[in-house]
Amino acid sequence: MRKKAWIILLILSVVFLLSSAVSPAFAKDAAEMMAEAAGDHAWWFWPLVLFVVTFALGIFAVLGGVGGGVLYVPIISGFFPFHLDFVRGAGLLVALSGALAAGPGLLKSGLASLRLAIPVALIASTCAIAGAMIGLALPTNIVQIFLGLTIIGICVLMLTAKKAEYPDVPQSDKLSSVLRIYGVYYEDSSGKEVDWKVHRTPLGLVLFIGIGLMAGLFGLGAGWANVPVLNLVMGAPLKISVATSKFLLSITDTSAAWIYLNKGCVIPMMVVPSLVGIMLGSFVGVRLLKIAKPTFIRWMVIVILAFAGIKAFLKGIGI
Repeated sequence: MRKKAWIILLILSVVFLLSSAVSPAFAKDAAEMMAEAAGDHAWWFWPLVLFVVTFALGIFAVLGGVGGGVLYVPIISGFFPFHLDFVRGAGLLVALSGALAAGPGLLKSGLASLRLAIPVALIASTCAIAGAMIGLALPTNIVQIFLGLTIIGICVLMLTAKKAEYPDVPQSDKLSSVLRIYGVYYEDSSGKEVDWKVHRTPLGLVLFIGIGLMAGLFGLGAGWANVPVLNLVMGAPLKISVATSKFLLSITDTSAAWIYLNKGCVIPMMVVPSLVGIMLGSFVGVRLLKIAKPTFIRWMVIVILAFAGIKAFLKGIGI
């Protein structure tokens, strides 16, 4: 899996670097933006700082059980001199890289369900495109304000949300039966096969309209919202929800990312160090996860997100 992850990372990095080379206008705009942000610093200063910061974010993302995009966008937009559009474009690709690295293995293991993912992905990816277009059309300060409020809302969700490892689903609803959304997976901890099904499917699909819009609008990815809806609303087991959510990101974020790429909001000088930093940090985070105290890490991530959310909100209102 680690070898596949590095291959995906290398391909993404080459694609973004080549996109700068083959598009002179795109490269010129990127160079101007980075030069303006650098100020009195050398051209490599901010990419290096981005790498260091995203390396730390990759560690915290794994330990805190959140996607890298949720930490990346509010922190980079709040504390770095980059335009919000560029940060959102890079944030989607940060979330996408992790999903592409994990997706094949999750599908092969049977934890990520295609039958559950496809109808949800169709709705979420379509709405993510709409969200990206809306986000690029709105004034930056308005998006920044709503980004701050959304991040604060995510903190509240993390504080109050519960998780059910095996939700009680007495009977499938008609829509999930028609779509054949059910399955079986092998639970290693108990050594048993678990039959699962879902209910309240129409409500879940409606909620994914909002999730897709927010994913494209803010460039956050959507893992923070996917899991509660799949697990608590639709009744999928926790492992199925987490794995399917990770696979969903590879579809939802790709749809929104193309909008930002087409508008020239994806800059290789930001994306490449961010991807490398996040993925290296994730590898370290996986190793630290065995010895870290989950409660402490969870509270630390919540505090960091709350601080970044407040910072984004204040920046949006001009304070």
